[in-house]
Amino acid sequence: MNFDFSDDQQAIKRTAHDLLADRFKPERLRELAEGGSYDDDTWKELSELGWPGIFVEESHGGQELGTVELIILAEELGYALAPLPFLSNAAAGRVLAEAGSDEQKERWLPGIASGETRGTVGIAQNGEAALVPDADSAEVIVLLNDDSGTVVERGSADVEPVETIDMTRRFARVRANGGEQLAGDPTPGRDRIAVALAAELAGVAQRALEMAVDYARERKQFDRPIGAYQAVSHACAQMLLETESARSASYYAAWTAESEPESLPLAASMAKAYASDAGWRVTAAALQVHGGIGFTWEHDLHFFLKRARTDGVLFGTAREHRERVAELAGLAAAPAPTPA
Repeated sequence: MNFDFSDDQQAIKRTAHDLLADRFKPERLRELAEGGSYDDDTWKELSELGWPGIFVEESHGGQELGTVELIILAEELGYALAPLPFLSNAAAGRVLAEAGSDEQKERWLPGIASGETRGTVGIAQNGEAALVPDADSAEVIVLLNDDSGTVVERGSADVEPVETIDMTRRFARVRANGGEQLAGDPTPGRDRIAVALAAELAGVAQRALEMAVDYARERKQFDRPIGAYQAVSHACAQMLLETESARSASYYAAWTAESEPESLPLAASMAKAYASDAGWRVTAAALQVHGGIGFTWEHDLHFFLKRARTDGVLFGTAREHRERVAELAGLAAAPAPTPA
């Protein structure tokens, strides 16, 4: 049995890696992050390559590939820390593709697939979602609440920008003033979003790991590279372990989405829970390896740490997903006994 990507998937990964590395060199990433803006030219270029619609059916203008191809792109976008609305747009497309009515799909999916009519998704309580990525530029906002959801046009929602520590992505608070219900259960779409986020976190962790290892090789103390000291080499080994584990969990969850969908809910929550913790631990450990320079504004590492921290709470925290894993596995804690 072959557990590797297919030739076509390998080609997607290589193309994405090389293109994003060229478009988002460190100085360009910093320029966009400090300006609080996205690279619209690169978004247009990616849209022409069909990335926004990679999983959308051909009848709605997409490439009709799958969740594995989606997470390949998500991982590379995380590695590049690309300031683009890809994740939010893909989230809206996934939920609408899984739970939208025929009319909702026909109306919104072609624009989402082309990148021209962008969407986003938020987790709402009492009609309000506190942290919605890219809501300020989305034409359609899908607000999810447990096993139901509401499709809201941009003009039927109050959108208030929210500042977070992540300068490479824009967020807003959204309250709906109307909208229409999704026709189906959005849970499968939400699970696929969690898998994409786990893959993005694996990409962020991989980049932070490489930055730490490169620094450990170059930085010398007492005429020896600091990576020769066990305290540093052990930290890098632990970072590698957690990065590879996060990647494996996200790849497996993506595979279940099409090949074993009954396993997707458990696999998705396992991947998101692990990657949320690993993304934070790996980027924090990378900062420690860098020492004093890692804490400075001039070093780029803090952008990766902040993205990892914010991704960790999007679409469910690690704790919330662990609780879901326990529930799905039949391991939920029994209620505390009533005092006599």
